[in-house]
Amino acid sequence: MPWEECTCMSLRWEFVNLARAPDANVSELCRRFGVSRKTGYKWLGRFASHGPEGLRDRSRRPHNSPRRTTPETEARIQRLRQDHEAWGPRKLRRALQRQGVESVPAASTITGILARKGLLRPDRRLQRDWQRFEAEAPNKLLQMDFKGHVPAGRQRCHPLTIIDDHSRFSLCIAACTDERRETVQTQLTRVFERYGLPERILIDNGSPWGSAGQGDHTRLTAWLIRLGIGVSHGRPHHPETRGKNERFHRTLVAEVLSRKAVWRDIDELQQAFDAWRDVYNFERPHDALGLDVPASRYRPSPRPFPSALPPVEYECDAEVRKVRDNGQIKFGGRLWFVGKAFYGEPVAIRPVATDAWDVYYCRQVIAHLDPTTKDEV
Repeated sequence: MPWEECTCMSLRWEFVNLARAPDANVSELCRRFGVSRKTGYKWLGRFASHGPEGLRDRSRRPHNSPRRTTPETEARIQRLRQDHEAWGPRKLRRALQRQGVESVPAASTITGILARKGLLRPDRRLQRDWQRFEAEAPNKLLQMDFKGHVPAGRQRCHPLTIIDDHSRFSLCIAACTDERRETVQTQLTRVFERYGLPERILIDNGSPWGSAGQGDHTRLTAWLIRLGIGVSHGRPHHPETRGKNERFHRTLVAEVLSRKAVWRDIDELQQAFDAWRDVYNFERPHDALGLDVPASRYRPSPRPFPSALPPVEYECDAEVRKVRDNGQIKFGGRLWFVGKAFYGEPVAIRPVATDAWDVYYCRQVIAHLDPTTKDEV
């Protein structure tokens, strides 16, 4: 859809940052952002000539910074800290460098400035997140979850967050009114249309995600698998397996949700999420990235979102069964449960050992058949 007035600066900023990346496909980005190639190249040209100020409407006054003096630098540090109360001296220093400030003081000096201004928080030693893995490239793995719920007037807001595991780039912070499958699928469709399809998604257990247990997929995860996206569930009762998403939620609380005691409605929360997502992706230095910003490591996926779901196809020699309405298939003279989420869909059965088989839906294993056990595994 075209850029709307209320979000045009945000979209221009995100478009330009993605389009300036090495090997970026500008024409494809224009299509995903819903603008003409002429408009896309216009904003790229303005950014090249005038920097971020060039993305503003021509009627607005451009930002011209005078030569910095020590008092002005201190004032800028103070303003930046007031805008981002959860940022420490190292993040503030890198943010000033990225903004082009000359003679940025050391982090220890910034600490002293913050202390004089009364802007230091009490010292809190927070335990670092468990870093068990990191995807080797963008779009190899996304992490997705809901951040509890937040009161919003007479409603409850359920923030849905999606981040890229490799770059920590935030693809979505949606102020949802519920946690239903249809709501999540709508948000995912928007994300996939703009950023393309990932290889895999890591999600929590429970509705609407399903479970890491046997045969507990949902219609949502079946849809993802049909799109060619692998689905992984975190270990039950082990949030550290989704550590980056958990850490992102802590940052969201510290830098957005905690700054206001009462939110008027869902729209106000969404506006706050949209504004902060730009800051998080393009301005906020990230410790795990060597104080670079997530956008510096993110690239959109080359796999476009299809206009129609691809057909389910298997090799000609595969044992194929159609899933019944109760989630069962018949194989080897007995009934096996593989999941109600796949009702009416064909699944393939492939041997993995003597008298043991895996059941596939598209390219993902959804069940394991072992006749030596009383029930399906």
